[in-house]
Amino acid sequence: MDEKVLKALGDPKRFLLLQLMSERGYCVRALAQKSCLSESAVSQHLRILREAGLVYGVKKGYYTHYRLDKEVLDRFISELAQIRDAKRQPCGGPYHGCPESEHLKCKNYFPPEKGSVYK
Repeated sequence: MDEKVLKALGDPKRFLLLQLMSERGYCVRALAQKSCLSESAVSQHLRILREAGLVYGVKKGYYTHYRLDKEVLDRFISELAQIRDAKRQPCGGPYHGCPESEHLKCKNYFPPEKGSVYK
């Protein structure tokens, strides 16, 4: 999982900017007005979002309009879904570095599935 994407998404103001850009592309001035941030603050947040690959700029005359890169966001969401959907398994037991007392708790929390060889 890309550390830069996690950092970029971790700030509420950057998250707000991403929400705005999900609708359409905006220049820095429009993002500043819609988000109630200064233009310099928006520029700094956009720099972090660009470095993470979450947004890209499209030059339109004098202005650059920033857009959300939905492919990068889709990949990140896929990675999160893999974590969410991972099958939980009990620890390996006392012979794999888990204390016996924890192994018993874990064994009770994760009952073996039918046909399992877990003991």
